[in-house]
Amino acid sequence: MASPGPVSTSSPVQGAGLGESPSMSTEKLSSSAVNRMLMEFLIYCGRAVFVFYPVYLTGYLGLSISWVLLCMFMLTWWKKNRQWKDARIGSAIDFVDNEKHTINTELKGSLQMASWVNFTDVEKVQWLNKVLEQAWPFFGMYMEKLLRENIQKSVRACNTALKAFTFTKIHFGNIPLKITGIRAYTHEVEHREVILDMNLSYVGDVDIDAQVNPAITAGVKGLKLHGMMRVILEPLIGQAPLVGGVTFFFIRRPTLEINWTGMTNVLDSPAFGSLSEETIIDIIASLMVLPNRMCIPLIDQVKMDQMRFPLPRGVVRVHLLEARDLVAKDTYMMGLVKGKSDPYATLRVGNRNFKSKTIKENLHPKWNEVYEFVVHEAPGQELELELYDEDTDKDDFLGRYNLDLGEVKREKQMDQWFALEDIQHGEVHLKLQWFSLQTDTSLMKESTDNLACAMLAVYLDNATDLPKDGREAADRHKHGKNPKEARLTKRVACPNSFVEFSVDKDVKKSKVVYASKDPVWEEGFTFFVRNVKAQHLSIQVKEPEKKNLLGVLNLPLSHLLRTSNLTLDQRFMLERSGANSQIKLRVTLRILTLEEPPSQTIFSPPPQVKQQQARKSGYSSVSNPSSAPPSSYTASSNNIPAASTLNLEGASPSEGYLAQGCGSSQAPENRKQSSSSINLRRFDSHSLLLENVIDSSRFDLSDGASYPEAIRNHLGSFGEIALSVRYATMRNKLMVFVNNCRNLFPCSENGTDSYVRLNLLPDQSLKHRKRTGVKKRTINPVFKEKFQFDVTLGEAQTRKLYVSVKSNKMLVSRERKDIGSVIIDLSQMDLVKGVTAWYELTLLGLKKSI
Repeated sequence: MASPGPVSTSSPVQGAGLGESPSMSTEKLSSSAVNRMLMEFLIYCGRAVFVFYPVYLTGYLGLSISWVLLCMFMLTWWKKNRQWKDARIGSAIDFVDNEKHTINTELKGSLQMASWVNFTDVEKVQWLNKVLEQAWPFFGMYMEKLLRENIQKSVRACNTALKAFTFTKIHFGNIPLKITGIRAYTHEVEHREVILDMNLSYVGDVDIDAQVNPAITAGVKGLKLHGMMRVILEPLIGQAPLVGGVTFFFIRRPTLEINWTGMTNVLDSPAFGSLSEETIIDIIASLMVLPNRMCIPLIDQVKMDQMRFPLPRGVVRVHLLEARDLVAKDTYMMGLVKGKSDPYATLRVGNRNFKSKTIKENLHPKWNEVYEFVVHEAPGQELELELYDEDTDKDDFLGRYNLDLGEVKREKQMDQWFALEDIQHGEVHLKLQWFSLQTDTSLMKESTDNLACAMLAVYLDNATDLPKDGREAADRHKHGKNPKEARLTKRVACPNSFVEFSVDKDVKKSKVVYASKDPVWEEGFTFFVRNVKAQHLSIQVKEPEKKNLLGVLNLPLSHLLRTSNLTLDQRFMLERSGANSQIKLRVTLRILTLEEPPSQTIFSPPPQVKQQQARKSGYSSVSNPSSAPPSSYTASSNNIPAASTLNLEGASPSEGYLAQGCGSSQAPENRKQSSSSINLRRFDSHSLLLENVIDSSRFDLSDGASYPEAIRNHLGSFGEIALSVRYATMRNKLMVFVNNCRNLFPCSENGTDSYVRLNLLPDQSLKHRKRTGVKKRTINPVFKEKFQFDVTLGEAQTRKLYVSVKSNKMLVSRERKDIGSVIIDLSQMDLVKGVTAWYELTLLGLKKSI
């Protein structure tokens, strides 16, 4: 789990990269922007006139208001009916065109398809499921004994109203827990540990009944639990049992569904269902979701505190900057007039979550807020970002994005736009920075923006000889009364106690240990430190009911700077407590050091390619799988995943197609998986262009000087585009899916307003020319648009598809609008099966100096 520290930032400066003067942030409106705003205003006025003119006409003619209501009702009914028909017909067409993908998606959602079906590095473990099936009845016997002997007693002791609580029936059913896949990490970790990620799925017929009193019964009949558990075997040793200990925990909060019975059946209602399940998930999170772990030592030499609470991997600082092109959820006049949204964001890492401020009536909100999260496992933990539209009743969903923090650890720094998932459109701009934990105090740099410069990790082990209550501690503090005399005068039970830690306003509490003078907590906590020399750690041992103090301790953090390894691991005497009251802590300070991103490698073509380009005075690319030479490509790590070395010659056609489908059919999942699944095609297309009769006035192959100067001087890549091409035999149409682009050439500081144009060569008629919508201010646009060309299969196999990415900001300029293009030879593809791949964009006829 993460232990983030949010930083409330009201000033314009929000950390590194966020501070800008007001004059620098003011943008001058161009003529195209003014025209666009004017057109939007005129359209809004026209829509208002269209809506309100019938109302005025009705009043002018003296007609009843019932006519207006009737017309609105009929219009709304027609609109809804039309939308329903269009959705039904569209879903049927999409199912025919993407039958395999649709079936796989439905099976994955409804049947909880095993993860090894989708990810090759996840193994199916049927033998382990057979072992669980055989051992499940004995697991049920163990759980029955645990519930009756331990849990039942604990429930009775926690409240006097539950003294008669009894489990009347305990049966864990005949359906065992299933492990749908295991991924093992051996090369990515230290040589003395093994890490296993297990995908758990439990849809059981558990049947448990309990009786609170003769009149009240409760129970559970049916349980669903899904999640990913990480198991760490460490340290590996050279003697039996070969493993020193086992640690297991959930990296992310699992999902839970419960079917209640008896009096608790009311919890199945919509009003209480999510509340009850969230409460149970919170209990599980407090025990087994990071940073909480369950540990089983197998040898005596293993230290439990190091197993239960190891030092984190690092700290990630998340700058929530802005969002754009969000969906408008607020509507008026029964949906006829679209309003805007009141967006806010929630960020979660593990069991720690935060909520941003709400920006009223804005589809392009700017937050400029900073949050800091402690990362315990990377890769593994994810930043879960969700956007909502704030409403008075129920907040509307605006999209989500999950980012594996292992990617941030690898890239060190990321500053880019991320396309929101599970929504029609929308993007969010994040800046992420990875900080490593160091012991060198010379690296400490205190921030002027109220951001952390160090992290404090506290492991609470136990306490000994606590006073029996707060009154005894207060009497001793005031009068110096001996505890033995207090025992003779009044008999008091052992105290219930918990510990409260605080660093300034950041307060965290431990669990409550009941009826013990020597409580054992074994919990870990993390804090962010902004001024090591001035701040201190305040520790208070309290009673949970009356909040009476049982002991206090103040520890200046500056003392840690004079210790070995910046760590204190000892017993501390408690003040305002018993004469021998002590608390055992391990306090560790680590300096936050910003990691620099890895050096970027710019692609340099082989010498023979350079010579060909010099002779041809330009270069271009086209897909031709049969003649593709193997090549490698490394791109900027800030914006796109590093591409892997390509080798298309040694792969079979079917293997190549599967790799392409997995690598580019779903852009959001691409970023989470290894970039080795991405198939990047790079080919020389100059000779292919000469074979086609292309209108030179349309494509202007010879006039390289007509490109903008920034494009003419650009030496790197112009970006890549992901396309899916297949022939729908049932409809006799060529289907082209424009998925998304990445790392496009930025035409301005705010990105690029881009769209994609398709031409089915050599035909230049409007029938075979298509175009996508415009995606504004991004170099990684997501289009997700489908186009159809009415040609036969035989004719399609003789055609070539010209794809060009253009800038929308050059409409009134004499300069060319092309950002990059590619020509795809359809005769080299299996159109019936279909191909999905990334294609590199180049500029046709662009003269470059070698």
